[in-house]
Amino acid sequence: MAEIKALFWDNGGVILTNGWDRHSRRAAVEKFHLDWNDFEDRHELMLDAFETGRASLDGYLHRVVFYRERPFSSDDFKAFMFAQSQPYPEPLAFLGQIARSRRFLMASLNNESREINEYRIDKFALRDYFEAFFSSCYLGLRKPDPGIYKLALKITQQKPAECILIDDRGLNLEVARELGMQTILFEDLAQLRNQLAGFNISFSEK
Repeated sequence: MAEIKALFWDNGGVILTNGWDRHSRRAAVEKFHLDWNDFEDRHELMLDAFETGRASLDGYLHRVVFYRERPFSSDDFKAFMFAQSQPYPEPLAFLGQIARSRRFLMASLNNESREINEYRIDKFALRDYFEAFFSSCYLGLRKPDPGIYKLALKITQQKPAECILIDDRGLNLEVARELGMQTILFEDLAQLRNQLAGFNISFSEK
């Protein structure tokens, strides 16, 4: 087995809640009394542009919510969106433990819109954990497009077999494996620790 030199981490569903997933959108529809089918249809049509940086948050909201007059403001809706991001304290603390060891290149590899991504980076001090952010909004590609993995590998100059992608979605990992990367499907912290130990990566529990 090749020595692992880099860890690439998904954020939503691993160290943080998802930024704007179906659960969050359903909660928004209920809070702001929107029509779910209309909202979700518009969201799906805008999703790719939103998460690859071609549509701003304001542009997304204009098409999905504020294409007509509403009894609430754009700032109200944005505040609700940002509030959906919450930490998973134990996985986040474990991430920090690995980062402080300085044994591996640590990078985020995630799908996220620019404004939500940057809010999460600032709010949860993710610069303290990651040396690079390979986010769909910056690279113009979304997982599971093979191109986003290839760019991350080229920019970091890492060999696929020496990298692990940690993600909570099987399809994202499937593509990474086809490119030669090692993968871990995140379920919970105990399981993550056990699987990392299989790569000779272990840290004492605090």
